[in-house]
Amino acid sequence: MARKNASDDPLAPVTLAVGQEELLLDRAVREVVAAAKAADADTDVRDLTPDQLQPGTLAELVSPSLFAERKVVVVRNAQDLSADTVKDVKAYLSSPAEEITLVLLHAGGAKGKGLLDAARKAGAREVACPKMTKPADRLAFVRGEFRTAGRSATPEACQALVDAIGSDLRELASAVTQLVADVEGTIDEAVVGRYYTGRAEASSFTVADRAVEGRTAEALEALRWSLSTGVAPVLITSALAQGVRAIGKLSSARGGRPADLARELGMPPWKIDRVRQQMRGWTPDGVAVALRAVAEADAGVKGGGDDPEYALEKAVVTIARAARSRGRA
Repeated sequence: MARKNASDDPLAPVTLAVGQEELLLDRAVREVVAAAKAADADTDVRDLTPDQLQPGTLAELVSPSLFAERKVVVVRNAQDLSADTVKDVKAYLSSPAEEITLVLLHAGGAKGKGLLDAARKAGAREVACPKMTKPADRLAFVRGEFRTAGRSATPEACQALVDAIGSDLRELASAVTQLVADVEGTIDEAVVGRYYTGRAEASSFTVADRAVEGRTAEALEALRWSLSTGVAPVLITSALAQGVRAIGKLSSARGGRPADLARELGMPPWKIDRVRQQMRGWTPDGVAVALRAVAEADAGVKGGGDDPEYALEKAVVTIARAARSRGRA
């Protein structure tokens, strides 16, 4: 979820939403607009892009109204404003008008940093809206969505939803909303499977799970489904690498409680339990063989081979065989 600073009043004179996650940026805007309309149902909302905010435009928008109406002025992609318009915004920041809330959406980074610094120096309320590129971030997002909705979902259900839906936060949020509306009681992995089974089968993580469990036929079926539905081969090799590395990490770790191992290995406790089940049959030599297979597949899908699909199939078969290496001659 978007992170806010200590001054968490949506009706603060200036709100600065920083980041590139569109869903969180839109939510930051909606929160301010909702608060303004709650205070005054006739609030005038102006949502502008840089090309619509020319030098002098801001002064017109924030000038006193004859009817003293409340206004919300939203400026998207503030990092792209012209130099002259940035001067106008900076001047306004030093003396914001009453009954007007300015919302600046800024991507962060070096471009337009002067405006970003000026808004912060002026004491703007800041909402962090970072792009969620890591699976752990998306998992935390899903958990937060369920908490916000006042509902309970198991860790396995949250992970299954991320595996099934992927990286699109809007789709993840929509899936949580649907589950909350349709399902009573605690939402578990079985419920997620019933709703999103087709998408779960197309998940790169499903391919990896079946492969490290030694379930060759199911892993190949999931792989072909993934490729046919447009999952990028590089995402599948990444999931395979994560699955094999998790086996290697846990097999070399000293025994202990899942919570202790989770801290040591940087995994959530529920994943420790899952990997413990998956690592049956694995040997150190098997892990080494599987890692080489993943490396070869990764090179193959990134231009080092003529047939990415064949490279992935070969890796999946090799990993599944390695998973059953213990006890074999």
